[in-house]
Amino acid sequence: MRVLNYLELESELQRSGIGTAARHQRKALADTDMQVVTSPWNGGSLGTAATKRAVGDPLFESYDLAHCNLVGPGTVAVARHAKRNDIPLVLHAHTTHQDFAESFRGSTTVAPAFGKYLKWFYSQADLVLCPSEHTKSVLDSYPIDAPVRPITNGVDIESLEGFESFREEYRERYDLDGTIVFSVGNVFERKGLTTFCRLAETTDYEFAWFGPYDTGPLASSTVRKWVRNPPENATFTGWVPDIRGAFGAGDIYLFATKSETQGIAALEAMACGKPVVIRDLPIFEQFYTDGVDCLKCDGLAEFREAIDRLSNDAELRERLGENARETAREHSFDRVAEELTDAYETARQVARGGSTTGTGDTEVITD
Repeated sequence: MRVLNYLELESELQRSGIGTAARHQRKALADTDMQVVTSPWNGGSLGTAATKRAVGDPLFESYDLAHCNLVGPGTVAVARHAKRNDIPLVLHAHTTHQDFAESFRGSTTVAPAFGKYLKWFYSQADLVLCPSEHTKSVLDSYPIDAPVRPITNGVDIESLEGFESFREEYRERYDLDGTIVFSVGNVFERKGLTTFCRLAETTDYEFAWFGPYDTGPLASSTVRKWVRNPPENATFTGWVPDIRGAFGAGDIYLFATKSETQGIAALEAMACGKPVVIRDLPIFEQFYTDGVDCLKCDGLAEFREAIDRLSNDAELRERLGENARETAREHSFDRVAEELTDAYETARQVARGGSTTGTGDTEVITD
């Protein structure tokens, strides 16, 4: 089977969680016998396709199933093309209106209207994929007029190999010393920015957030405030050349996010054996166990206590880190490939008017 795995605005989203999830899908599918194309446009781009269309060639690439990872106009065009031509359509719900809020300037205001759009958009699918059972429950509450199935985003354990060797280089690069409490990823208030900074203000540890941030017109006032005037013991690195450096330099991973669909960066920290402190959200009940592979917290006092415990207890750090590695292994690319293959077969069955879960014997190569 020839599968379109499409991420609209891919070049702009390379450093985002959605971009990472799409890369994980393609890496997982590369070890199957599917044939994967990544652009829906004939010739690889909309401009080339339009030129070809002018001389009578088709606008769209040929594919047997469409799997789309974003919700923009290009993806709407692919969805309409798929429905017009009876091509099974899988839409991946990386975004809900709840986790859209507090991402950039104005996002909280438009989130309710965005939720109505998402309800319409996802309802076009033969199958909607999402990263967790909690996200499924959110989509079911809209409700979505399509079957919804949770599937892990996975974690690229192999790409993190050798992270330890970056420790001194990245500590020196960003002038870090002692116990480093760190976060990884784009800097948004939704990701727990204020909690991160308040903790820095009330503890003696060094804090480092490895990842890009925006202070331009689209940035929220909260992001501009903290990255321009951070606490004295907090560092915002901006983009880093090798993400392994973040996991090498840091000691305690802080994931104070307020809303999430899964949280790939937390899985990456776990894959590196880092002790992880996360906010106690319903989304994480499916994945992580307090006191086994992480410490779950609610409120500044609990976060401070957890960080102090980990800083002062090497045995606890080691135990949580080892268990975290085991948790990360449960999200291997083998599992992603198996779940995607089964999902595609289900979408084919639904498109034909059935509703079986299927196991599938589909076929993939990467463009």
